[in-house]
Amino acid sequence: MNKTLSNFILAAIIGAVFINCANRGTPDGGPKDETPPEIIKSEPENYSINFNGDEIKITFNEFVKLKDIQKQLIISPPMVTQPEIRPIGGASREITIKIYDTLQPNTTYAFNFGNSIQDNNEGNPYSYYRYVFSTGDYIDSLTVKGNIVDATKRQPETFVSVALYEVDSTFSDSIVYKERPKYITNTLDSLTTFTIENVKEGKYLLVALKDGNGDNKFQQKTDQIGFYKTPIDVPTDSIYTLKLFNEDLDFKAVRPRLISGEKIAFGYEGDYKDMNIELLSDVSEDFSYRITKDKETDSLYYWYTPRQEVDSLIFKVTHPTFEKDFTVRISEQKRDSLTINVSPSGSIGYEDPIEIFGNTPFNNFDASKVTILDKDSTVVTFTSKFDSITNIYALDFDKTEENKYNIQILPEAFTGFFDVKNDTLNHSVNTKKLSDFGYIRFNLVNAVYPIIVQLTDAKGEVKEERYATENKPLDFLNVSPGKYFVRVIFDSNENKKYDTGNYLKKTQPERVSHFEMTEEVRADWGLIETLQFIQE
Repeated sequence: MNKTLSNFILAAIIGAVFINCANRGTPDGGPKDETPPEIIKSEPENYSINFNGDEIKITFNEFVKLKDIQKQLIISPPMVTQPEIRPIGGASREITIKIYDTLQPNTTYAFNFGNSIQDNNEGNPYSYYRYVFSTGDYIDSLTVKGNIVDATKRQPETFVSVALYEVDSTFSDSIVYKERPKYITNTLDSLTTFTIENVKEGKYLLVALKDGNGDNKFQQKTDQIGFYKTPIDVPTDSIYTLKLFNEDLDFKAVRPRLISGEKIAFGYEGDYKDMNIELLSDVSEDFSYRITKDKETDSLYYWYTPRQEVDSLIFKVTHPTFEKDFTVRISEQKRDSLTINVSPSGSIGYEDPIEIFGNTPFNNFDASKVTILDKDSTVVTFTSKFDSITNIYALDFDKTEENKYNIQILPEAFTGFFDVKNDTLNHSVNTKKLSDFGYIRFNLVNAVYPIIVQLTDAKGEVKEERYATENKPLDFLNVSPGKYFVRVIFDSNENKKYDTGNYLKKTQPERVSHFEMTEEVRADWGLIETLQFIQE
């Protein structure tokens, strides 16, 4: 072979090598791996019976990792001592479950991993893998199915636990506060339906729980609960609907304390409206007091005058479900000075009042020292209404569109509890054009009265509401433009408010229906919507 031919062959070989390397290194890189990992073997095998070990190993065909295992893993029945699941924070071809709890005899256990198992490179999940074993000689195979709704919201919360409590000779209603359930599942982060699997035949209490701290026990202050009205018999073909709700807190008074001169804070949980504060100590003949509620916190303020030359005062706090005596240490402190706040600021609604709030109780109001003038300096007449518990005077007056109202409060219009009077205060508000608002008329079909019809935003916050007692069109006037949802509360006890449920009393929340409007509310435009109700 001559030299020229040899050089040509060598160049061709080198070119081919470079072309081959270039083809392997193109940016395309081939299709993305979307194949989830596969299980090669399990030790013991999945669905084993007569299980008496303390370790389970699940081997995959590739490296896997565990993501959000604390939220995704559901063990049924729940274990008192949580097992150790590996790998933690890394990747492995093997998942190991180390069991530390004492297993119940003749019981089927299920480990539902949700979407926690993923391949290490692309994060492809091995979705809803369940490892099941029985400590007896058979696997329980019955199921309970249903769905979750929220009592007041359009959609329920995610990660809702659904549990079965065995109704046997040891059962009591308090079991949801004290014990872990016999069987449990979870809706995780995407479903509103549930299936409890591997259940044995029997009678059960069916409960849903939005569990705030993950202890599988109901805590009224932090958790939502839903329950089926009667125990269910398994096997069953029924589809059960559970309605999640927040209970009203049971009343409880918190130890009161002096927080400033002659001002004692009485904290509480639950509803304060039937709360009574009685002074048991001997006081001077000219002693007087007032009680107001804090605007932000669950506290009542007990104001008194004059200052008492004592080290402590004794009070009795009573409620239909509560009674307790408290001792409050008394010391000389600076009194709160009267300050006044007026709301709203800027724009005011046509039906809204001016609200005047004092940070100490009002003892007197001289209406002759308050003047409301419109933009033409014409005096506007008003009426006043006082709410002693919130310490707010509401001033009502007729309003016209595109007007400005100046409120002048002269000195000594308000006298506070400690005989302090206000200084001059000026405040102004304005109304928008009527054409800046929209209008909605609702025609209601098959409604059961009375009802509360609410316009809410996407978060469920109430923007407008009307109370209806008879079958006729319901009008919402002067509605700000925007997208609204409709929530209808069936006021079965006719108290003009929504009433929640109670687990121990076995009462369900009042019925609520949701509707989505066909259009957004636009300025200077009217909508007619039909709300078609389904009889229950």
